[in-house]
Parts: sequence; C-alpha cells; structure tokens
Amino acid sequence: PEVARLGPPLGPVSIPHYGEASGLDVQPQLHRVGDVRYAILFPSDPALHQQRLPILMHPYGGPHAQEVLIARPNYIEDQWWADQGYAVIIADGRGTPGVSPSCERAVHRDLAGPPLADQIIALDHALATYPDQLDADRVGISGWSFGGFLSALAVLARPDRFTAAVAGAPVTDWELYDTAYTERYLGNPGVDRDPYLASGLLRRADELQRPLLLIHGLADDNVYVAHTLALSSALVAAGRTHSVLPLAGVTHMTTGSGIAAQLLQLEADFFATHLRPNSG
Repeated sequence: PEVARLGPPLGPVSIPHYGEASGLDVQPQLHRVGDVRYAILFPSDPALHQQRLPILMHPYGGPHAQEVLIARPNYIEDQWWADQGYAVIIADGRGTPGVSPSCERAVHRDLAGPPLADQIIALDHALATYPDQLDADRVGISGWSFGGFLSALAVLARPDRFTAAVAGAPVTDWELYDTAYTERYLGNPGVDRDPYLASGLLRRADELQRPLLLIHGLADDNVYVAHTLALSSALVAAGRTHSVLPLAGVTHMTTGSGIAAQLLQLEADFFATHLRPNSG
C-alpha cells in the first residue's frame, strides 16, 4: 500500500522557553567526607559574609533520593534560604543512593542512627572548613517526609547540636507506615519490633528541649496525618511545648496546592525567631 507522505524531513526546531528566571545567584559548594556528600550555600550579599551565619540544614537523608548533585537548578530554594541570612547545608549520608550498595544497606534495621549521625558528620566538616563563617550555636534543620522525620529526630535526640526544627509530613511511628517500605529496611514487626521502636520518635517525646514546628497535610495519603497527631499527643502527655500546623485539603506534597510560598514564609518566620539571622 502507498505510504502517506508527511512532507520533507524537518530540520532543527527551536522550542521557546517560557520558564521564569529565579533571579538567584545559585552557587553550591560540594564536599565529601567518606560516604557523606554535602552541598553548602552562602548568601549572595557579600555584606553578610562579614559575620558568623546561622546554619540551616535541609535534609531528605533517606532511601531512594539523592539530593547532592552537580546541578545548580536543584538548589534554587536552598539559595533563597541562604539569601535570608543562613548558610544552608544539604547532606546525603548512608542510606541514600549514589555511593555503593553497601552504603545504601547501612540503614538495615536502623533508619534513625546512621542518617542522623551523617548529618552531624556533614555539619562538623562544614564547621571545620568554614570556622570563621558559621555559628555552631545556631543550627536549624528542616525537611519533608523522611526529611521531616530526620528533622524532628535531630532536635529530640541531639538538642546539644540542633537549635530548632521544622518537620513536614514526618513519619513518627514506622509501624504506621507502608509495610512494603518499612519491612524492606526494618524487617517484620510481627517477628521483631525492636528496630521499629528504636527508629521511631514517639518514645523520645519527653526528650524535646528545642522549638519544634510540625506541619502536615490533612489529606496526606502517603504519610498519614496520624503520624503528626501521635507525636503531638505524646509531646503533650510529656509536657513538651511544640507547634502544629495542619493543612486542610493538602496531600503529601504542597507544590501544586497554592500554599508553597506561604509555607516558605511561615518557616522563615519560625527560624527568624529561633536562629536570628543577620544578627551577627
């Protein structure tokens, strides 16, 4: 049969770009300490480099997600935070991909210990590398999902190192999370609950000494809001002050909800209160 002809072959086609430029001078500096990789970003304003900066750590820190890449667009939001007067650190430690299978398997039966230890390794290396630019006494941490779990864990387990935390959609009890995920790392809780209890946050509620803001979408179908409610209840029972921000109609991600910018400002206000950026 005769094949319909669609005309001559097309040459190079120019596709117009309508993306709005961020207007930010994104300059991540990349480091590696053993299996830990981290990026650090400083304010674009040279005047802010004349003082010690509070540190804001922005981890994910869990399986399946590599944050530290040689790709400036990945750090646009982090540069925005840096320009508010912070040194921003994004660290990938054991359990995250990109190094080796053995590095990824380091979180077997322990989703708390290695990820938190490696955030502190990155923090200590940054403090040693930039001793005149960073303030070790003002360290905030903020993350979402596994990063939210890790942020809450940081202020609960290491109040000596972390000043304040924002935990977005955090897993607080691994027995409440997806079994296909948790049993891969922590095993069968019907056989051995110890890894679940050791990796969870609820048993640490009475350890809270630092400001903690919990944020959770009420329509989250990945990490159910029951996680934040359970931790908040445990904190109330322990007499520990904290804040909870419920987001009506919001699922696990906030990018398409129309509130992303407002959430950024709320977090900025929280850390401005507790970390005092631009105060020298």
